[in-house]
Amino acid sequence: GAHWDCVGPSRIEVSTNPNPGKSPVAYVHPSKYVDYKLVPDLEGAQRCIRMLSADGFDASGNDKFEWIHDTYLILIRMFPGGCPPTTILSLNSRFDPHFHMKVGASLRSLRDEGYLLIGTGGAVHNLYRNRWAPMVKYSDNFAQETPPEDWAMEFRQSVEDVITNNSGPKLRRAMTRLMKHPRFRDAHATDDHFMA
Repeated sequence: GAHWDCVGPSRIEVSTNPNPGKSPVAYVHPSKYVDYKLVPDLEGAQRCIRMLSADGFDASGNDKFEWIHDTYLILIRMFPGGCPPTTILSLNSRFDPHFHMKVGASLRSLRDEGYLLIGTGGAVHNLYRNRWAPMVKYSDNFAQETPPEDWAMEFRQSVEDVITNNSGPKLRRAMTRLMKHPRFRDAHATDDHFMA
């Protein structure tokens, strides 16, 4: 999840809350998400903790974590008929791209079993450079009165190029290298959204 990080050199937490609540979402009416029933996968959470621990991470459960909009809004759109069993992992607050790439590598074998792994960050997410007037005026985040600026389009295109033109170790190196892109800081005021 892009909005949850924990402190410690190799610390990762996994949500083990059996009945999580939902954090409120700014500019979104609660009727769009409040009735969507969340389904935490507690068995999957314990499995992730074991897998991460076996690879040297300081992984543990967090039974108080409330789900944040970066996770449940995606699930609502992808699975409108009902939430699938879901496990949420934190980020590490050092935001080291190589560390987080290793987290993904530790869990990637789950894909072969039919698990869907989703990073809930974004290619471009800089709220400090956002144009808020259309959102406030229309309560619609797609009500853009002006096109995205060059810095946003350039970085988004670089992310797309990295993903579509690489695989395996080359993809991992190219993704971590994006943090050195000259437009990275324009596209991400903070590292949390990119890291996820």
